[in-house]
Amino acid sequence: MSLDNTLWLAGILTEAFVVGLLFYRRVWRLLPLFCIYCVWDVLSNTEGFASAYLFDPNSPNYLTTYLIQTAIDSVLQFCVLVELAWSVLRPVRSSLPRYTLVGLSAIVLLIGAAIWPFSAVTGNAQLPSDAQLVVHLQQTAAILRILLFLGMAGCSQLLSIGWRDRELQVATGLGFYSLVSLGAAFLSSHQQTAHQFGHVNQFVIGSFLCALFYWVFSFAQKEAERREFTPQMQNLLLAVAGVARAERTALRANSRTGTEQREKQ
Repeated sequence: MSLDNTLWLAGILTEAFVVGLLFYRRVWRLLPLFCIYCVWDVLSNTEGFASAYLFDPNSPNYLTTYLIQTAIDSVLQFCVLVELAWSVLRPVRSSLPRYTLVGLSAIVLLIGAAIWPFSAVTGNAQLPSDAQLVVHLQQTAAILRILLFLGMAGCSQLLSIGWRDRELQVATGLGFYSLVSLGAAFLSSHQQTAHQFGHVNQFVIGSFLCALFYWVFSFAQKEAERREFTPQMQNLLLAVAGVARAERTALRANSRTGTEQREKQ
């Protein structure tokens, strides 16, 4: 078995152990979508590992299947990012408008749309169209994960979260792996030989293993009790929520007034 496949198999087994820890520590109650994503990733990687032996990786059917899996993976990652952002707001969620979750989803979606035109890796023009789309999706998702991690880590004091909070633990693992995979994607696009590309790929799989080991260490410990937001942060969030509520009320009032005027005419 090659080193790539050995690392790949080690990643599958380690991630399966992480899934076991998630259910043992009942993280699924706090982050159900992240747990679903991890289960999906184990199954997807297992299927990919088997397919690498049974099918030609360069065949059109293999690339189409991989593209479909990548699309599903990207949708699940989007849901995980929204879930993490929503979970961070736990201390004040009861005071926020009902449509806050929809607003968070729209914000993440808009950021992803803004990233999309700039996330294509140069040097991949020789790849098939399906393969180019796969890389494009992967890089967009990686940048989103990095931005979420940087935002949560940078605002950890304001958000009253630390390295023992599940949200930041998940974001840290995703952010570290994403930084490495994004750098490797740009590096591999300039590699001249398959041998050089193989080393880069091994480094990426190794970074994924490191993220998994970090999660094993983190999830093996009990979660810290969640702290309340600082008064300043609570006031800021409630003020933003109040402005959004007022704007929504004004829009409804204007819409109602316009309807009444049309009915009178």
